[in-house]
Amino acid sequence: MARINLLPWRAELRKQKQQEFLALAVFTVIVSAFVIFLIHSYVEGRINYQNARNQYLRNEITLLDHKIAKIKTLDATKKALLNRMKIVEQLQASRPGVVHLFDQLVTTEPPGLYLINFVQNGDSIALAGRADSNARVSAYMRSLDASPWFENARLDLIVTKNTEIGKVSDFNLTVQQTMPATKGAADNKGQ
Repeated sequence: MARINLLPWRAELRKQKQQEFLALAVFTVIVSAFVIFLIHSYVEGRINYQNARNQYLRNEITLLDHKIAKIKTLDATKKALLNRMKIVEQLQASRPGVVHLFDQLVTTEPPGLYLINFVQNGDSIALAGRADSNARVSAYMRSLDASPWFENARLDLIVTKNTEIGKVSDFNLTVQQTMPATKGAADNKGQ
């Protein structure tokens, strides 16, 4: 007789294949979840590491900004102090010049001439005075030019007036104050 299999083998085979598929699907989901977790952990770790580096750099930049601000303040203070030192040095260098200026104004002044006004603006000196004659003003200008402390005497105005004591000449002139060269500086210029 022929063998007839009455068992539902196709249903059992289908059920077995479904169980295998379900087991494979669950295994795949578990492995995929684990791989996704590993990738997520790695990326999150890299992000945290980069954020920590960024925070460190921000802190260092803040410290450097404070240092730069201090350096700028120190530079401004240094410039102010150097300017003050330069002014003090100029004042110390020109201190004897004031004494010589007044001495030379008096020693170069010829008889019959006197000064009424004196204004100094830097190296330029404006003189106003009165003289017995125009010749006295010319002599005064020549003696100013001959002095080592003055140069470029220039007559700005001369007016002759009649007064009770006779004719007088009111004058305004401008002269430049100079510092005479020392012997060492003169020797260096000659070489």
